[in-house]
Amino acid sequence: MSGLPGVPTQQRSAPVCFTAACPDCRARFELSAGALRLAIGASARTTFYSFTCPECGASVRKPAGERIVELLTGGGVRTLRLHSTV
Repeated sequence: MSGLPGVPTQQRSAPVCFTAACPDCRARFELSAGALRLAIGASARTTFYSFTCPECGASVRKPAGERIVELLTGGGVRTLRLHSTV
């Protein structure tokens, strides 16, 4: 808080964390928005999120439905929009 009358204060919000699991080592963990990437394609098959497992180092790619896309974009995950070359 600034403590000055008429000066807006900035409130820090807690960083957004997402729960994830690794299909290779089966570890469960929390990842920050910066540790995830979201790719939005033209179809469900080409829309996915990815991360590197902090336990075993595996590259993980999982499908992202509409609700997952909404949660990840709302949480500040960097997004890549894939365009088709038709």
